Amino acid sequence: MADTPLPGIKQFDLTGKNAIITGGSKGLGYAMAAGLASAGANIVIVNRNLDEGQSAARRLEKEYSVKAKAFGVNVTDASQVETVFTKIIDDFEHIDILINSAGINIRGAIDELTYAQFQEVMKVNVDGLWLCSKAVVPHMKKRKRGRIINMASTLGLVGLSNRTPYTSSKGAVVQMTRALGLELAPFNITVNAICPGPFLTEMNIPIAEDEQTKKFIVGATALGRWGQLEEIQGAAIFLASDASSYMVGSTLTVDGGWTAK
Repeated sequence: MADTPLPGIKQFDLTGKNAIITGGSKGLGYAMAAGLASAGANIVIVNRNLDEGQSAARRLEKEYSVKAKAFGVNVTDASQVETVFTKIIDDFEHIDILINSAGINIRGAIDELTYAQFQEVMKVNVDGLWLCSKAVVPHMKKRKRGRIINMASTLGLVGLSNRTPYTSSKGAVVQMTRALGLELAPFNITVNAICPGPFLTEMNIPIAEDEQTKKFIVGATALGRWGQLEEIQGAAIFLASDASSYMVGSTLTVDGGWTAK
């Protein structure tokens, strides 16, 4: 009997798949949305700012000829998430992929930050991820398939001073990915995380031109530079596709060698 041909590049084809990307109107979120659209996926952008989300959706439709819509959602509002995600599932009939990309960062020494600031970061980065995952899991369980991709960070794996809210939240994302991956694997739903290093996003622009920061980034990464937004796309397509079917609870670092040093 002849060997069955391996699927090769077809494993990365997302044609006919529907993907929700939270925080998908800009930065890494939009880059991943564009990456999935380039592989054929229809895109749902879930964004607090509806106007920004709709603008991004129009760009995706124009550039990639896929179906794209946007919904205004505060991912920390449990009732709002449940209502809107139910509508999304009704509109798109099936959801194959969820990328939890919505996130914020508030920097500062612990004695300069307020407890409210710490709670705000945890609420968006951890609670929001949990709520959005909870909203799609029953649908994915019913279909016995799905991909959940959580945006963690290299700062969920290593420490950095003056980042207690962010590092705490991203460490929680890494652990939630592992626990949820084990929980959902029996339903053929895989849960994995991407851990980006220093990417030149809008979140990082305020510190990007600081000379000390420039020197730190060059020294911290093996490549000696910031990551470009398009460099996150391959990891997102991989984890969203059949190519990653044997990965559960994993953290995929895209960090220019930050954590290798």
